[in-house]
Amino acid sequence: MKYRWLLYVLLLPVMAVSCGKEEAVPEAVIRPVRYVTVFASGGTRARLFTGTSRAALESKLSFKVGGTVSTVVVKVGDRVKVGQLIASLAPKDYQLQVQDAEASLASVQAQARNAEANYSRVRALYENRNASRNDLDAARTGFESARASVESVKKKLEIAQLQKSYTRLLSPVNGSIASMQIDENENVSPGQPVAMLTSGSQLEVEVAIPEALIAQIREGDAVQVRFDALTGKTFSGLVTEVGITSVGMATTFPVVVRLTDTDSDCRPGMAAEVVFEFGGADKRERILVPAVAVGEDRMGRFVFVVEPQSDGLGVTKRKTISVGELTEDGLEVFEGLDDGEFVVTAGVSRIEDGQTVRLPAAK
Repeated sequence: MKYRWLLYVLLLPVMAVSCGKEEAVPEAVIRPVRYVTVFASGGTRARLFTGTSRAALESKLSFKVGGTVSTVVVKVGDRVKVGQLIASLAPKDYQLQVQDAEASLASVQAQARNAEANYSRVRALYENRNASRNDLDAARTGFESARASVESVKKKLEIAQLQKSYTRLLSPVNGSIASMQIDENENVSPGQPVAMLTSGSQLEVEVAIPEALIAQIREGDAVQVRFDALTGKTFSGLVTEVGITSVGMATTFPVVVRLTDTDSDCRPGMAAEVVFEFGGADKRERILVPAVAVGEDRMGRFVFVVEPQSDGLGVTKRKTISVGELTEDGLEVFEGLDDGEFVVTAGVSRIEDGQTVRLPAAK
């Protein structure tokens, strides 16, 4: 009995510590997934993509030299002509460089005149056999060296004068000032954008086209353009550029549309909607998905789509599909998917219906 009480006393602290610890609950792992946006093809369908209008010609103006801004002559919205002054830098430093080069030029020109006179004198002495061949060669070398120095300093003076002229920023074309990024007394570096100049009457709109549709767009395709600010007006446009590579980490490609007709109300910077017409020889609509996105069990073929939520998360949803043939572009799906849905393309066997997943961050 004595030993039993002793054992109880020894185990009591251990039991107290054990009871005080809470069992760790494993955190639920939120699996990241990859997905693609799917679109219907076949038949004819109009699709709308948004973008922002811009002038067909936009020039980012900058100084070729650095310095302190002394004057800003124009403001946003001003129209400018070719050669008109836009802004200027304090020219004093560059004026001093020009003066220094001019002084150097005067010095080497004086040395060149002296070397030429010496060469002429030695040559006359050599012709009268009163100077050696070495004296003649040395005099000629000195004259040629002095003449080369004059040409070198002339080039330095020309560069200094150019540097000074670069302190004045002039408009390269007729146009309008879209933005100004500098103020007086501000220091700028060479090549730093200081103004945006737009010119030309034509407008462009750049839109992002998903990879599933980019192959169906060609330069010269006709489109329709609408502006949010101009209700009821529709303008014609042509595709002028089709991107050959995606932008950053996104799966969209840039496409540029140039408007062929506009009016005075259309301006750069307006939100625009571009309507593309997609069609094909196959009149039956279908959606093409990567073959790896399709699973199969006793209930048939299926895919998982993702419904985005907040904080970069989404919820999966199983969808039973009716498939057709396997093509070079993917597996045909005739039923079960809707236009514009996000289809999971990796880890289908490890996904469940209603599972919370993490979506890739937007780039």
